[in-house]
Amino acid sequence: MRIAVKRRTNDGIAIFIVLVAIFALSAIAAAFAYSMKVETRLAANSNNSAELDCLGRSGIEVARWMLSQEMKTPGVQYDALNQVWAGGPGETNDILAGFDFDNIASVAGLPGIIHRPQITDAESKFNINYIFGNEELVQHALINMGVDAAEVPNIIACIEDWIDTDDDTRLNGAETDYYQSLDPPYEAKNGPIDDISELLFVKGITPDIYSSNTAPSAVQAKDATRSGLLPNAAVITNAAKMVDVFTSISNGRINVNTASATVLQMIPGIDENAADQIIAARNVQPFQNLGEVVANTTLGSSSQGTAGSGANFAAVINRYGTVRSAVFEVKVAVEIGMTKRTYYALLIRNNPADIQILNMHWE
Repeated sequence: MRIAVKRRTNDGIAIFIVLVAIFALSAIAAAFAYSMKVETRLAANSNNSAELDCLGRSGIEVARWMLSQEMKTPGVQYDALNQVWAGGPGETNDILAGFDFDNIASVAGLPGIIHRPQITDAESKFNINYIFGNEELVQHALINMGVDAAEVPNIIACIEDWIDTDDDTRLNGAETDYYQSLDPPYEAKNGPIDDISELLFVKGITPDIYSSNTAPSAVQAKDATRSGLLPNAAVITNAAKMVDVFTSISNGRINVNTASATVLQMIPGIDENAADQIIAARNVQPFQNLGEVVANTTLGSSSQGTAGSGANFAAVINRYGTVRSAVFEVKVAVEIGMTKRTYYALLIRNNPADIQILNMHWE
């Protein structure tokens, strides 16, 4: 009888080695393809850099023109969120009505795409550089934002130490000697804040207090819902942050036609109920003067400060409020083919014929 002996085979090992080799080659090919894509994109960015700059500057010039023309609208002596510059429908006699902002590059005969400029009113926030003498306003805003009340005086003292021109440390404040002990060390600014992000260098101000990039704030959602811009704000629970409330460049007054509820409540005499009244009234018709704000606001017993009476409130609103803005932030997205850039600019409007670019950059 012949007994069959089963021979071992190396076929399985060979197949496994082939599969590993194929996988490795595929990974190398994918990495090479991605590298080439990046190189192609960088080359395109380099080749289109000058053209993108032209598009970005053109978009900012369009924003300047929008702000100029808006100021010329007959009978309109205020700035509000319903106007074209802010993305609203505009007044019935608005000079900008009917302009095609979605085809700016085509109208100008430029290559590429210029998306509609996004303009934000800097006067919709409170200028943090005016903190001296206005500590009560800043304190009320921080508490409304959910900052621990015990920490608020310390944060205010540290901000004032950061801005003032000396190295004398306030009670619970911080000057250069404290910041030099950090890793890495740095010095106190001892001057006005030029960019609101400087607050992140100030003792006591954490990224969570400063901003939130995960979702719009609850105040923004509430205001947007009132304006009909956001149908469902119930899923948004984030509180307003410092970047939502403060700015570093403005004329120091708060535009009651564009400010959020949290910013409005910084004004003495305006509590949550009064802020709701102001927003509801301006959604029907923007305030043409500050007297209309007083006439449309019923102050509650919980109003802070000494602005409980109508006469006092009128004086306070004239001190802190305005209906006409001067400083605006502009964001313009442009693209040529696969190349995209976003340009930013800060504009100051002195009059329709004098709108200056304070700074401009891209990312």
